[in-house]
Amino acid sequence: MAAEGHPSIYERDLARTAANWAALSPLSFLKRAAAVYPDKPAVVHDRVYTYRETGARARRLASALQKRGLGKGDTVAIMAPNVPALLEAHFGVPLAGCVLNPLNIRLDAANLAFILEHGEAKALITDREFAPVMERALNQASKRPLVIDIDDPLTEAQGGERGKALGELDYEALLAEGDPDFPWRLPDDEWQALCLLYTSGTTGNPKGVVYHHRGAYLNAMGQAMTYGLDRSSVYLWTLPMFHCSGWTFTWGVTAAHATHVCLRRVDPKLVYALIEREGVTHMCGAPIVLNMLAHAPAEARRDLPNPVLVVTGGAAPPSTVIANMEKQGFRVVHAYGLTESYGPATFCAAQDDWAELNLEARASRMARQGVNYLTLEEATVLDPETMQQVPHDGESMGELMLRGNTVMKGYLKNPTATDTAFAGGWFHTGDLGVLHPDGYIEVKDRSKDIIISGGENISSLEVEEALYRHPKVLEAAVVARPDETWGETPCAFVTLKPGEEASAEEIVAFCRESLAHYKAPKTVIFRELPKTSTGKIQKFVLREDAKALS
Repeated sequence: MAAEGHPSIYERDLARTAANWAALSPLSFLKRAAAVYPDKPAVVHDRVYTYRETGARARRLASALQKRGLGKGDTVAIMAPNVPALLEAHFGVPLAGCVLNPLNIRLDAANLAFILEHGEAKALITDREFAPVMERALNQASKRPLVIDIDDPLTEAQGGERGKALGELDYEALLAEGDPDFPWRLPDDEWQALCLLYTSGTTGNPKGVVYHHRGAYLNAMGQAMTYGLDRSSVYLWTLPMFHCSGWTFTWGVTAAHATHVCLRRVDPKLVYALIEREGVTHMCGAPIVLNMLAHAPAEARRDLPNPVLVVTGGAAPPSTVIANMEKQGFRVVHAYGLTESYGPATFCAAQDDWAELNLEARASRMARQGVNYLTLEEATVLDPETMQQVPHDGESMGELMLRGNTVMKGYLKNPTATDTAFAGGWFHTGDLGVLHPDGYIEVKDRSKDIIISGGENISSLEVEEALYRHPKVLEAAVVARPDETWGETPCAFVTLKPGEEASAEEIVAFCRESLAHYKAPKTVIFRELPKTSTGKIQKFVLREDAKALS
């Protein structure tokens, strides 16, 4: 044992140098792909871009930004759907030393203006489809950043409208200013900020989540390893790239030297056509994406040329949706994560014997949030008061907590929120869950979504699963409705499948067949469900609507 204050023999004369250490950065993925597979298709959109071209375009972007005075620590916001420019920005902006701030394309002008101000954006790259809302946001901001327009050739072909130009030049003109041989300077410090992503802001202003190069590198590698991405893979962008930087698949697909297929909006007809034409092997999306494909009209569907792995987050898909997807040739994997964990941090690793189970039993296993990625140090369920792990009994409830290299750097300009989130040396997700005897995690509810009725806890997810089994139900969400007698009771908001009719009494009776009667909805409202830009149901809106009924 080395004497106190004296280095061990392994610390003497064994220094960290440029020869034996380099900061981890996802920028190295494109650098390598462009060098090793320069002629391989990297991006498919209005045309095919090779890895040589994509690398050169990212370097041009970095060079052009620096020529215009932007550098280390400057924020570059981008408002765009899944187009090549947004993918290129995930490499070119940080290559210039700047921090990329992908904007949620569904936000209103007030929220966008707040983000531009809070993130201190020095430049804004914006697709012309979003000119109306971005113009209003820019008018509300106290400082106007450098504005660059994206004029995408497929805007109209993929269901959009081309708005007016807001900036002094467009994206292609900006690239023309840059040097395609701009050096691949990777950061000296892997803790350096890489991306700024904002949470939804359902209560107060959104919080700015800061990613670092190390976390993005590792999570991207985790995606590639977990879902078997390789050089033959073709990834379809049905997940918004602005959402957790595309769950880091922006970098992970590139690390695997696979092909990105861009898509401005999720339309089942386009999705099936691209799967057939490009031989898609992988895609991601919220449960709403699976629902759209599972219930797509026959005329929109195509036979799949090969099996397609679909990674979905949020609430687990209902067993009926899984069955429909599997019949078509999709293989569904359930993952769990948050903006603060670079997107998915755990996944439901299937065991060999699950294939022998019937669909309902298999769907129940697949609904679990599972185990941590290889690149996340630890995920577990703890009692938030004692910070002790809950028993592995599938019943004892606690809070799902994470820790490791793929947890955010923190919240921008919000040390109080950062300290609260990291209390006790863990990231507190706010999700309530259990640990099963096999160690698999299962989320039971968001802490704010638990319904307490007559002193009994009711999981809204459990009630929703029962609703989704009804053959006429397309979508469902359950929230608490204030009740003078019980305190709260379950209120179900239901969207029926096209052409179907059902009564509230029918829905309640169906739920009572599989749930304790106190868990069944006391109120059923038929309507379209409000959603976020990533397809998540906005329960905060439904909670307010339920309150208004009382």
